[in-house]
Amino acid sequence: MTKSELIERLSRKQSHLAYKDVELAVKTMLEYMTQALATGKRIEIRGFGSFSLHYRPPRVGRNPKTGEPVPLEEKHVPHFKPGKDLRERVNESAKTVPIIQSNDDEETFEPTQNTGNPGGGVHSLNAHYGQS
Repeated sequence: MTKSELIERLSRKQSHLAYKDVELAVKTMLEYMTQALATGKRIEIRGFGSFSLHYRPPRVGRNPKTGEPVPLEEKHVPHFKPGKDLRERVNESAKTVPIIQSNDDEETFEPTQNTGNPGGGVHSLNAHYGQS
């Protein structure tokens, strides 16, 4: 889901709010989250997950074309750790709604029919991947 898709969905669900207000709210929230991470703060959204920074020490990398060593500086990279509720929900839905790779390598959810299989949709997954 992209930022514009999120804004569109929220705007449709909250029809009493103007599209511009929803857009401003989403952009403002993301900007505050970005600022918090940029200043080294941790963000925790209970039930969803937490965002933090992980330190990457300096190292020697390789130029993939020439194979020459290239010094890489230390850096901090954003890290997301899903919360327990999110992990459980994703794992439960993965039993009935397989993650399908689209042509552009984005992961998308594609609903499947309920096969009545007590295994929670394993039959649908196997059929999708050409297995019996």
